[in-house]
Order: sequence, then C-alpha cells, then structure tokens
Amino acid sequence: MRAVLDTNVIVSAVLSPGSPPDSILRASRRGALDLVTSAPLLRELDDVLGRPRIAKRLGWTTEERASFITALADFAVIVAPKQKLQVIKADPADNRVLEAAIAGSVDYVVSGDRDLLALDSYEDIPIVMPARFTAILAASQR
Repeated sequence: MRAVLDTNVIVSAVLSPGSPPDSILRASRRGALDLVTSAPLLRELDDVLGRPRIAKRLGWTTEERASFITALADFAVIVAPKQKLQVIKADPADNRVLEAAIAGSVDYVVSGDRDLLALDSYEDIPIVMPARFTAILAASQR
C-alpha cells in the first residue's frame, strides 16, 4: 500500500508518540507501507518543524531536525510531480499533497487538514484522517 502523509500528520507523529500518526510513520519505517513524498513536501516539513512553537516542543537542534528529514527521505519514495494543481484555492500549499499523490500513484492521502478532507477523494484516491488510515492499514495486514 502507498500513501502520502500530509505534513500535519508527520508533525503530529513526532509530537505525539503512540498516536495514530506515529503508528503510521512507524509502519512506513518498517516497510509495512510505502510512504510517498516530494521535495516540496520535505521542504514544507522542514519549515514547519523549524517554527518556534513546534521547535520548542520538540527540543531538536537544527542538526537533529535535518537528520530526521534525511532519515524520512531515505525510507520514503520521493516523487517529482510534473503536474501543477490548483484544486484547493484556500490553501494552495495543500495542492502539493495532491500532486505527490498523483505522481506517486498512491492508494491514500492521509491528512488532518480540513480543506483536503473536504474533498473526500481526488482522482479516485481517498483522503482520510490518520485514525481511519490506521484501521485500514491494520485490516490490510491481517
């Protein structure tokens, strides 16, 4: 199974050990799920993890943040989207998630973002919350 995790899901994973986002990230690390991402999404992740409020909660140095992103990139499938989408007008950055999903031929987009979740699906790719995706992932491994 292949999925794009929205930046908010990865941030939640590192801030909340044991949470559904954390279990999804751990599943991708152990190879139970192909995590698909792109350079724009990795840059956004670096930016968000570096924001003062989040950086303070994590307590990571700049080097630790870079190491986390490098490790994530090492086990993820990195795609280079060719298509620029303008589906979500309210937050154009959300379109990068959809672009990676299309380029990576994923089975799911996992997000906590209202604008993405409001779509329900895009190009027949379901957009689901982390808790729902953990149930889908668990069912697929039975």
